[in-house]
Amino acid sequence: MEIAERNYHLRLQEMCDCYMETDFHKQLEVLAGSDGVDLEENAIKYLSLAIMYTLTEKARKLSLKKEDGHVKVVVKGDSKITLASPGVAMFDKIVEIIRAVLHIEEDKGELPLALGLRSGDLELQVKVKRKAQKEALKIKFPAL
Repeated sequence: MEIAERNYHLRLQEMCDCYMETDFHKQLEVLAGSDGVDLEENAIKYLSLAIMYTLTEKARKLSLKKEDGHVKVVVKGDSKITLASPGVAMFDKIVEIIRAVLHIEEDKGELPLALGLRSGDLELQVKVKRKAQKEALKIKFPAL
């Protein structure tokens, strides 16, 4: 059976699967430093790499925050790790994609996101928050 439309959710799962055997941190560094032509594809790629990196670090939370024209990405586990910033345009696209997948239209929202990966299913708790010139995306991971 062929799927007629490859929606954001499916594309995110495919991208996680595609990059499962790579060095996530290195790929994030390369992606964050590129201007890439396809903002949508790069946003999905960045998000999938950040999720996979957080999983491999056995961290509990991935946090992306935009404030004063800057984006900060932090992985929180036993220690805090700052990842390369995707930049404002890519961050905005990442948040747009997550909001579309979870159907969150309000400024604030929190819902689970189920990802089917090679090694099984994973349920993440996603929270988005927007006000004035600030926006945040937080993803909480289950204990592994």
